[in-house]
Amino acid sequence: MQQFKNLRWSVLLLLLTLNFGCDQISKKIVRTEISDYEHISIIKDRFTLTKVENSGAFLSLGDNMPYIFRLIILTGLPLLFLGYGLYFLFAKRNLPMSMQIALCFLIGGGIGNLYDRIVHGSVTDFMHMDFYLFQTGVFNFADISIMIGVGILLFQSIRSNRLKQQID
Repeated sequence: MQQFKNLRWSVLLLLLTLNFGCDQISKKIVRTEISDYEHISIIKDRFTLTKVENSGAFLSLGDNMPYIFRLIILTGLPLLFLGYGLYFLFAKRNLPMSMQIALCFLIGGGIGNLYDRIVHGSVTDFMHMDFYLFQTGVFNFADISIMIGVGILLFQSIRSNRLKQQID
């Protein structure tokens, strides 16, 4: 039983570290190799790299807030939520595997962006996609990790609701 617990912890730590590590390595490369607002086309104009330092939240929301509010809302609250998320992830032994994986993506991505905000004063975003009918904002690998985590949780919730409806 102890070996299973150690293996579980090791796998969860590995997933967290991979999410955080991929995000931070990509941001370090972008910070050193791409100039601010430089536009690099990867796939025609559908997928481009554009380095942007975001001192706000999602799509620069809150960028113009006074510093103390930004500190509380964009650093303090995420720190509390991520701390609780880590506690929940490691303390709850009976979580479904898909939820554990989703939480690793959410927490790993969240830590990546929070680390940037604390160490660099802003979050480095650099990917942009244009799908003809709509475009994304500029984002990073931490944002992708967070969206994958949300997607897994959403998929699990929908699947769980369908199973309950079939039983009823």
